[in-house]
Amino acid sequence: MRICDLKNKEVINSNDCKILGFVVDIDVDMYTGKILSIIVPGPGKVFSFFGRENEYIIPYECICKVGPDVILVNVCEEKVLCKLQ
Repeated sequence: MRICDLKNKEVINSNDCKILGFVVDIDVDMYTGKILSIIVPGPGKVFSFFGRENEYIIPYECICKVGPDVILVNVCEEKVLCKLQ
């Protein structure tokens, strides 16, 4: 599987079956080439008109299954939600 195959897949949290969003970026260790985490935009502001100020940074260890169009993760949503800088 290539990294570009992970982008634009829908991410679903298996804890509460909530759709977190779509993968927009991936954090990779430049020395080993291993994926460290996937990045999904967080919930938007007022009807998503004014952009986003948070994102989910989901560690690779939290990924349960990668399917043809969905990635299942097992995370506590509050722990992986980070404020954009």
